[in-house]
Amino acid sequence: MEHSHQDHEMGKMKKKPDGHDHHHMIAEYKRRFWICLILTIPVIVLTSHIQHFLGISQYLAFTGDIYILFILSSIIFFYGGYPFFKGIYNESKSRMPGMMTLVAVAITTAYIYSSAVVFGLKGEIFFLELVTLIDIMLLGHWLEMRSVMGASRALEELVKLLPSSAHKIMHDGETMEVPLKELVVGDQVLVKPGEKVPADGLITHGETNIDESMLTGESEPVYKKIASEVIAGSINGDGSIQVEIRKTGKDSFLSQVINLVEEAQASQSKTQNLADRFAMYLTIIALTGGFITLVVWMIVTAQDLAFSLERAVTVMVTTCPHALGLAIPLVVAVSTALSASNGLLIRNRTSFEKARNINAIIFDKTGTLTKGEFGVTDIIPLDDKFDSGEILKYAASLEVYSEHPIAKGVVAEVTDHLPVDNFRSTPGKGVKGLVGERKVEVASSGYLKELGLGFDDERVDELLSQGKSTVFVIIDGKVRGAIALADIVRPESRETVARFKEMGIKCLMITGDKKEVAEWVSQEVGLDQYFAEVLPQDKARKVKEIQEKGLVVAMTGDGINDAPALAQADVGIAIGAGTDVAIETADIILVRSNPLDALYIIKLARSTYRKMVENLAWGAGYNIFAIPLAAGVLSAYGIILTPAMGAVLMSASTIIVAINSRFLRMEK
Repeated sequence: MEHSHQDHEMGKMKKKPDGHDHHHMIAEYKRRFWICLILTIPVIVLTSHIQHFLGISQYLAFTGDIYILFILSSIIFFYGGYPFFKGIYNESKSRMPGMMTLVAVAITTAYIYSSAVVFGLKGEIFFLELVTLIDIMLLGHWLEMRSVMGASRALEELVKLLPSSAHKIMHDGETMEVPLKELVVGDQVLVKPGEKVPADGLITHGETNIDESMLTGESEPVYKKIASEVIAGSINGDGSIQVEIRKTGKDSFLSQVINLVEEAQASQSKTQNLADRFAMYLTIIALTGGFITLVVWMIVTAQDLAFSLERAVTVMVTTCPHALGLAIPLVVAVSTALSASNGLLIRNRTSFEKARNINAIIFDKTGTLTKGEFGVTDIIPLDDKFDSGEILKYAASLEVYSEHPIAKGVVAEVTDHLPVDNFRSTPGKGVKGLVGERKVEVASSGYLKELGLGFDDERVDELLSQGKSTVFVIIDGKVRGAIALADIVRPESRETVARFKEMGIKCLMITGDKKEVAEWVSQEVGLDQYFAEVLPQDKARKVKEIQEKGLVVAMTGDGINDAPALAQADVGIAIGAGTDVAIETADIILVRSNPLDALYIIKLARSTYRKMVENLAWGAGYNIFAIPLAAGVLSAYGIILTPAMGAVLMSASTIIVAINSRFLRMEK
């Protein structure tokens, strides 16, 4: 893959849509918040109604103090308010007023009016409300941004799968270490045992087993021989092979996966969050309410401009409650900390909020519903002279010298092994040797046919129909038994599927594995539907097809082959023990590799959303109560909401929101 292409692609992924570095923005909000908070302390001390409330005005009031108050408030207004002025500009361009617009309108109105009062206009100043509103909103945005991670590093992780160099076979037959960017279509490369394949191509010499599980979802290494295709990033097994390069750069398999991830991520970045929608309506209410208040007091009741303007400004400042700035971020911060302490890491808040609405969840098989490792499921004696324990012991004694995953599965079942002489391994066929005085072979079904050995047993036929990997134990020239292995189903998988079904959520599986294997796993865990032998590019397409049926879809997986599907899904959930690319593409990461955690995260999403709505309801309740009072509807009864009382109500609303957020709990 060419470096220029990689750098260009990674550069795009490192940026947010507005071109600003996410981590820089977090630091910016943090810095502005702390500076403004420090400057707010003298503003509080210099505010007259605070001094009167505490009974200390005679000690702190001095000539010109209002100008010091004006200067400090101006610094906070311009420095702390800058992100909101920038935000109102962006929201105006997109014609979608939200939280930024609401805050900018409130603080600008308060600042202009209060400044006019400082320099002669009759009325009250709103500097305290102005600076505390800026502090709270900066804190809210800082908490909100800190709780989600920045741009995905998925493309960088994909590129890391490729080796940094390759063994190129030169015209004279010698090999030379060359950088990947120098490889071109038609080159011959040598891939040694245990190395990664440097580029897509065809085997021209040798045979081996190649681990493609992180690329295709195939749960066991695939036997490859001359003319077999190999994929860049897959891991060579026990044989040396020569490969003719067929694809590089943008045509390669990995590059196509990169494009799919990028497209799916870009398509889901347009979701608008709940607080912005709420803020849009409050902005309209603030502007409309302020204008109506001004007109009514001036024209209908014939009050002077100063009084009418004070009422209008009070309404506009009151409409932007401090609680609204923390209603969402506080819940997000609590839920993020709560989930992290339970091994559930939230990376994308918008998708996490959307998780409450999912009605279909798609599981990858290998490493998600299953452990991604082989274990013995059945031992069938085919000769009365040997029982299942003896057959397994003979097989394990031989397989202990093999590195094949199936061999490891057999070996793991036996603790005491017999001595072996003359061990020999034949890729794609099996292993053989002398175990004690007996000639023992562990062979594949294909190798049995080559040897001309046969048997007739319905039990073995059933195992093969389930897609289980079955090896045969030949002792002294006769087939004595069969051992079936399969990718071990996680014990939590059955409970996970059952509980999802109780919630009315449809459970599906997409895998690159064989149909027989997929069907067996599906029956074992009780899935509603499965899709087998699905290539990575088709996984994302399958997710999209399910979404087009009107379903909100969550996808859970751990391999590179899952990355495009994780990005395409409404909610992407990565198993933490999986590949870095799957983790970087996902919205949520399950650290413990336990599918039950997918259930817990969706329950947490529902609880989190409920808390958000409750907090917004408190903010709305504050407005419903305070705005009419601020407008002066009860002035005939001597009841008018002063800026000071408005500040008290704002504080009460904020405290209630903070306490309510802390009551969020993890449901299991």
